[in-house]
Amino acid sequence: MTLKEHNKHTKLARPVSGNFGRNEWSIVGGPCTVIKLLAHDVIGALSPAYKCAYADTSHNDDITLVPGRLTNGAILDYTDQINYQQYNFQNPVMPYQLKQAFANADLVLVNGNHQQAKAQVVIIDINKRASLLKRVEQLTNVSLFLLADNSDEIFDFIQEAIPQWQDIPVYKLSEREKIISFFETNLKLSRPVLNGLVLAGGKSQRMGFDKSSVNWHGKPQKYYMADMLKPYCNEVFISCRPGPQSEIDPQYLALEDTFTGLGPFGAILSAFREKPNNAWLVIACDLPLMDEDTLRNLVAWRNSSSTATAYHSPVTNFPEPLIAIWEPKSYSILLSFLAQGYSCPRKVLINSEINLLNAPNPDALTNVNTPEDLEKIKRVIHQKTAAN
Repeated sequence: MTLKEHNKHTKLARPVSGNFGRNEWSIVGGPCTVIKLLAHDVIGALSPAYKCAYADTSHNDDITLVPGRLTNGAILDYTDQINYQQYNFQNPVMPYQLKQAFANADLVLVNGNHQQAKAQVVIIDINKRASLLKRVEQLTNVSLFLLADNSDEIFDFIQEAIPQWQDIPVYKLSEREKIISFFETNLKLSRPVLNGLVLAGGKSQRMGFDKSSVNWHGKPQKYYMADMLKPYCNEVFISCRPGPQSEIDPQYLALEDTFTGLGPFGAILSAFREKPNNAWLVIACDLPLMDEDTLRNLVAWRNSSSTATAYHSPVTNFPEPLIAIWEPKSYSILLSFLAQGYSCPRKVLINSEINLLNAPNPDALTNVNTPEDLEKIKRVIHQKTAAN
């Protein structure tokens, strides 16, 4: 291997992101007040369904709430203002810290006069022509043009800088409903693809043998569950431990745990490590009473703006993490819990904003961990089969 071929760092799949978040647009070309008012209107219209954020830089003449003065020598002050929380940082906020802070946002609007984003909305305003000309190199991914009242055509220098400018939609700045609809449509189109993950990498210590190989419905349970997920998912993977002892039938996709020793928590993290931009419908292999109605209901009521969509467990009275849809925004949350010494997926759900559902058939959430559980479920399945 030559020096050029040597790769010092492990190649990882990276989550899609801009300077702040997954879906971000800078609004550039208008006065800051106009940009703020536009962002205010868009966020106000979309906030009931989506988590929205705004990024800006304050002016010296801005009238703002006076921040709390940092405690002498402190790098951070945190103040609970009852209706909101306030953070004051002494040191510059690093780019990775900004992404962490905005990770939960479905939409980030940015004042493009001061900050940049991976996509842009350009206001065409005669009074800001010279200012926009200075920023023309920032127009790398223009999605929308907005004509101010004093303008009726796209500036010539923009036409020269953007060869396909005629393919970009043009609205009047006053057409708020159309602008809001533009963002709403883009958010719907960017909804993360849903993959399936069957958890079959456990050691089954309480059972005494591999639970994923039990034949409840004519085939090993891990394959039965994978087949159940296929109608609802783009791809379905079977999570397994590394090594030949966990070989998966080549007709099915296998996904080895790369966060070992963490149980289901590690399996979920391994899935996000492989495909961080997808959502994951995670299901344990030891749910022999799982039915189509329960899966269909979970997918139908999925809220991609939440950290996860999960069922309330009548047994534990908590969210059930192992029949749940985990959204991409949960990846960083899971990692932050791990960094603080926690590896319980249920604890993550309890302490996150989730979409909590009641299962149409609570018995479908019944799992099998011991030989005694197995015998009970055998009788239940036998009775159901006989009744049909």
